Amino acid sequence: MRAALERLEKRHGLDRLTQLSRQGVVISYGLLIALLLLGGLQLQAQSDSGLMPMLVRILPLILFLPSIVTQRPRGHAWMAFVSLLYFMQGVMIAALPDKAWLGSLEVLASLALFVSSMFFARWRSRQLAGS
Repeated sequence: MRAALERLEKRHGLDRLTQLSRQGVVISYGLLIALLLLGGLQLQAQSDSGLMPMLVRILPLILFLPSIVTQRPRGHAWMAFVSLLYFMQGVMIAALPDKAWLGSLEVLASLALFVSSMFFARWRSRQLAGS
């Protein structure tokens, strides 16, 4: 795997790969937040639970916003691990018959966030070490 990543870095360049993975992080992060908001609004419409369930779902992702803005590799690596919690939540939601589409989209968005965050953490740290 390491050799394949190094060949990819030589072929496309570290700057380009870092830029592409950053775009993937921003897009999947925004999509995951939007899906969590949508799921929270649906949950709020079904019961009188208020905004607390929505805040509990979104708060862990919001905590990583400074790392995304400042492009810190370590913050992206931690965000990748936290995105696995949303992957598990999406799998559980996808098991519900009436929410399978929402759960499936959450699984895909969290998986995209995991992959792009890990790649960004790798390539950005290599980029910073080289400068």
